[in-house]
Amino acid sequence: MQDKIRILLVDDDEDDYIITRDIIEDIPGRHYLLEWAGSFREALAQIEQKRHDVYLVDYRLGAHDGLELIQEAVKKGSMAPFILLTGQSDRETDEKAMRAGALDYIVKGTISPNELERSIRYSIEHAKSLAVIQRLNTELEQRVKERTQELGAAIRKLEQTNKSLYEAEQEVRKALQKEKELHELKSRFVTIASHEFRTPLSTVLSSASLIGKYKSTEDDDKRQKHVDRIKSAVSNLTSILNDFLSISRIEEGKIYNVPSEFDLVAFSAEVADEMQGFLKTGQRIHYKNYRDKAIITLDRQLLKNILFNLLSNASKYSGEDRNIYFTTETTDEAIRITVQDEGIGIPDADKTHLFTPFFRAQNVTNIQGTGLGLNIVKKYVDIMEGTLSYQSELDKGTTFTIVFPLIANS
Repeated sequence: MQDKIRILLVDDDEDDYIITRDIIEDIPGRHYLLEWAGSFREALAQIEQKRHDVYLVDYRLGAHDGLELIQEAVKKGSMAPFILLTGQSDRETDEKAMRAGALDYIVKGTISPNELERSIRYSIEHAKSLAVIQRLNTELEQRVKERTQELGAAIRKLEQTNKSLYEAEQEVRKALQKEKELHELKSRFVTIASHEFRTPLSTVLSSASLIGKYKSTEDDDKRQKHVDRIKSAVSNLTSILNDFLSISRIEEGKIYNVPSEFDLVAFSAEVADEMQGFLKTGQRIHYKNYRDKAIITLDRQLLKNILFNLLSNASKYSGEDRNIYFTTETTDEAIRITVQDEGIGIPDADKTHLFTPFFRAQNVTNIQGTGLGLNIVKKYVDIMEGTLSYQSELDKGTTFTIVFPLIANS
């Protein structure tokens, strides 16, 4: 049986509680448990118990208002989402609600069961995504703490050893540089993560709200358009989370090279075919192999992740109706793989930073991305004991080349 979603309604009017209860009972296929707090203080006491999945808060609460309650609850560490119930719909109310910590607001008197269900569902999902960001941020803070401890250990070691002054100074400088880099990494992570999550989440919320307005069969095309937008946004969220989790696993040493024997030609053709559905209009992947058959021994999953990243970038940074050239070649000594696009290229000034985590070239700031893809590719190639190189010319395209020493072939 589906678990019940526990809702706390904060409203000083019992009639509003009865109305809200009736609306919730009309929501089909969902299981809710609605509880009621009739005052500011009673609501704070219940919120501190953290027994509810979502809070519906009325804007007017006697001597207080709902925004004060939300601010106070968030300050005390409440992580569950808040939805503000207000008597008017305007941009100022929306902005006040968001600043206070609410994830959505609904206009009283016009609430339908579908609208309330959708607001509750998306607010809970949004809160879960924010919790993931907070957890990753906490992990980064822990790493900063560990680096600080390393710095302290380096200083204590300086006091206890007979190293020369120059050697000791260099060690301290390295520790300070590590700490500085980690602080910068944390700052870039928080900025990029909050921006990249906000964009698709806003798309999901706006499209979900608009879908409810299209009720007739004549609106099927408009409704499908918003369904497609939601699917695309969810796909983007999944991709972003996968990038963050991949980096975390690599940093923790949880990615291993596990070679197995497979046919490179059949494998590459399958990857190219899977990528077709992700290309822009008119784009084509041209795959070519320079050997009829090539049985190789590599880590199949890592290689697939590498190729998906490179082919996705080739599509993302190229316009419509452009070609992507994907080639494989085996010799007695090595396996060579290239991915070439006809895209925007990489500015010379940015090339030295290309594999830096969260780095994005100056000519791609208007294209969605985390700046982690090439860093992940480089680390995967290193784990597989290969080499990664590239050539790029602005406005003409980029070619990435991977070379693996041949372990076995037929």
